[in-house]
Amino acid sequence: MERTLLLNSTFEPLKIISWQRAITLLTQGKVEVIDFHDREIRGISVTFRLPSIMRLLKLVKIRRASKEVRFSRANIYQRDKFSCQYCGTRFSAEELTFDHVIPQVQGGAATWENIVTACLSCNNRKGGRTPSQAGMRLIRQPAKPKFIPVVTLRVGVKNAPLSWRDYLYWNIELDRNE
Repeated sequence: MERTLLLNSTFEPLKIISWQRAITLLTQGKVEVIDFHDREIRGISVTFRLPSIMRLLKLVKIRRASKEVRFSRANIYQRDKFSCQYCGTRFSAEELTFDHVIPQVQGGAATWENIVTACLSCNNRKGGRTPSQAGMRLIRQPAKPKFIPVVTLRVGVKNAPLSWRDYLYWNIELDRNE
């Protein structure tokens, strides 16, 4: 089913939402429709043209990255580029875990400098030992990131409606492979 590009009141792209969420925002009077898809949704007593682009009537303040990078599993995976820091292989998030370089049983803490991304195989091989005790080497020493990477909204060029392109600019990454 069609998706809807949601713009801030300043016409800045915020996100892509489902047609159901678009209709909800429309019926709540929170948005104005800029453009429509060619399809309609019919109810018993009402018919809606599916919105392609909608703009919020009130400004939504976008929380900018703070100076402090939040310590989280997702940010650890991002810092390590979804790669095992022992074998160097890239994995999906579901296939990764994080590993204490100095194990907790040896006094290692859960800090940026002691946690790395590891695949299950390497993590099991290392066990409750340090990398040197396990005969393994870290590809890169863990450190706290200095900044949060810019989050981009990825839209496949082949899948994005032509009407969206006027609103997709430098904070949107168009992926030509999709």
